[in-house]
Amino acid sequence: MKWWKQKRREPPAPVVQVRQGAGNPFGMLDRYVPLHTGETALYRAIREGIPIVDAAIWKLTRLCGGVGVKCAGSEAQAGLERFFQTVDIGWGQRGVQAFLDRYLDDLFTCGHALGEIVLTRDGGDIAALLCADPEQVEVKIGDSPLDFRLCQAGLGEDRELPWQDLLLFTPFQPTADAPCGVSLLRSMPFLTGILLKIFQATGQNWERAGNLRFAMVYKPGEGEDTFAQERCNLLAQEWSAAMQAGREGSVRDFVAVGDVDIRVIGADSPVLDSQVPVRQILEQLVARTGIPPFMLGLSWSSTERMSAQQADMLTSEITAIRRAVEPALCRVAELWLRLHGYDQRAEIFWEDINLQDIVEEARAELYRAQTEKLRREIQ
Repeated sequence: MKWWKQKRREPPAPVVQVRQGAGNPFGMLDRYVPLHTGETALYRAIREGIPIVDAAIWKLTRLCGGVGVKCAGSEAQAGLERFFQTVDIGWGQRGVQAFLDRYLDDLFTCGHALGEIVLTRDGGDIAALLCADPEQVEVKIGDSPLDFRLCQAGLGEDRELPWQDLLLFTPFQPTADAPCGVSLLRSMPFLTGILLKIFQATGQNWERAGNLRFAMVYKPGEGEDTFAQERCNLLAQEWSAAMQAGREGSVRDFVAVGDVDIRVIGADSPVLDSQVPVRQILEQLVARTGIPPFMLGLSWSSTERMSAQQADMLTSEITAIRRAVEPALCRVAELWLRLHGYDQRAEIFWEDINLQDIVEEARAELYRAQTEKLRREIQ
């Protein structure tokens, strides 16, 4: 075979040992992973029904903020910082931090977040950075775990979105059975269902016991059986008139003759104590979020405060979440640099997480200075 007839050799593809085996002729259907299941609606209902869960997600979102970017060259650095502060996010918001807040909210609730980089008409700049509803897409898994494509849900057979490089997708805590991520609320539906039942029953009990209802019993004496019905009707009319006068703000006494017994309905039945079961359930829910209870308004101890161990644990949780979203932010920064002709290497940095008491930090700094002074004097 002559050289001009030889086939062009392509570079070898990355070798992946773990891949899907051959299945039935319709195995292509198994490669689609829908992301718009009913669980998303369930998780949003949990946030709406349990305020403490909603507050925990918002606090995690705010604690994960404080994003910045670094690149080579002063001119590129100034332009990239300006872009991070002024990029259009939609709905009257600007800046990558606003985009990150919405992105993290979807990440915690749905288990994955979806974003899109919108270019200008000429393709020379980034016009906007938008968050999309994760339920709008499905994931099509390729022959290799390194290959996946985002597809629009609800369309025909060929439904891959055309510009995959402009899409941002981040899974939250992916597992072997859920590579597209799992929601922060995945383990909460059972416990939240019990908690809502307790709250619902408590509300119904207060409806019955708070708005008092009375039972009036008239016991006729000897020789009064003939006029018992007439007297019962008269007592009922006078009692209703007395209650109506009380609702109108005036005081009216009720006077009865004979053996008349008036009791409050349900006053002798005990009300179940909900404090212990509610606290046990809230402890489980709060433990899943990783936030100390007092930061959510739960004063379970008179000396509740954040210890150094709690601060370290929460700091590690926030750092792990930041690592999860950092690749998406890097892609945005590198694309902006590439479109403007700069070196596309960019680095994302975050503000320091400060959860300790300022007074304690100042005292520790004073002790370190005194120790250093004594060490110098001894030498």
